[in-house]
Amino acid sequence: MNVDSYRFLPRSFRPYYEGRGPFPGEEEPVWAPFPKRLSEARIGLLTSAGLYVKGSQPGFDVERERANPEWGDPGWRLIPAGVEPADIAVAHLHISDEDLLADPEIALPARLLDQLVEERVVGGATAEHMSVMGYQERSLAGWRDKTAGELAARLVEQRTDGLILAPA
Repeated sequence: MNVDSYRFLPRSFRPYYEGRGPFPGEEEPVWAPFPKRLSEARIGLLTSAGLYVKGSQPGFDVERERANPEWGDPGWRLIPAGVEPADIAVAHLHISDEDLLADPEIALPARLLDQLVEERVVGGATAEHMSVMGYQERSLAGWRDKTAGELAARLVEQRTDGLILAPA
């Protein structure tokens, strides 16, 4: 199944993804210094694949999105670092979940992160990783007003030094 990802992007994103360059005022890359050595840092994962834990968490609201295709669930879920792949489910209308369910590492590389911790490349991994639904309403109001702050607070609470975004 082919997915037309442009179809779901806000119109303002299209010029950038079509190779016409950044928007005025966004020419400079966003940069934040990373003060720790990676081998001393606690790293978390954030997936945009709409993953959740079966039986203990609700899925993302795909029914509301079906009724209003301009809307995307701005909620988030914590995924325990040691969750079994069989306990992971996907609620996302804009990606095929077949491959994700066969191997959740595609969207949430927790075991790879654990391996890097074992090899002492990374200092540690957070006990819980985060999952969101990458498709959002055009205004991103839910993200700006609620989700971003909640995610940031949780990262601080977990003493997270760095976050790897694993987009779906």
